[in-house]
Amino acid sequence: MNLKNTKIKILDLDLKGCLYLNNLSQSQGVSLFFKVISRLGDGAFWYVMLLLVWMQKGLGYGLQLIYVILGGTLGTGTYKFLKHKTVRPRPYQVHQVIVMGERPLDHFSFPSGHTLHAVMATTVLGYIQPIMLFLMLPFTVLVALSRMVLGLHYPSDVIVGALIGATVAALVIAGAPLLNIIL
Repeated sequence: MNLKNTKIKILDLDLKGCLYLNNLSQSQGVSLFFKVISRLGDGAFWYVMLLLVWMQKGLGYGLQLIYVILGGTLGTGTYKFLKHKTVRPRPYQVHQVIVMGERPLDHFSFPSGHTLHAVMATTVLGYIQPIMLFLMLPFTVLVALSRMVLGLHYPSDVIVGALIGATVAALVIAGAPLLNIIL
């Protein structure tokens, strides 16, 4: 099998996954649930998690919460760069059968910034305060699913967003000792 056929099969699988998950949004209850998850994933949920970790760990951990801000900044720069280089249209823009369930925050699909930030924040905050993972892990999975259910991303956008988020988090955590010295 040649590279062109492989690429076509991957794109076909990507579309099928998106269609399957987007069909779930035909239920008003499911659609509303994932709209709420998506909106909370815009930042509100993560700000509450930051505040809870800070309250649990005390004022001394305020400095460590800068890790999340640093990760968010690095993640935002990375995904904006990729979105403007790849200019991949969103699924609902290309396929009439895919229903847009929520207005996107930007124009392009690849990678999923919501998923990137959810994975990054969960990993870094979970590193600082592991007990919070019981709230953050399920929410992160729901954020990733919401992007496809709402017709805003293909599965590959979400997978790559998650991989970038995990990479950014690993870099931030690995650099934490150095940041402690600098700050």
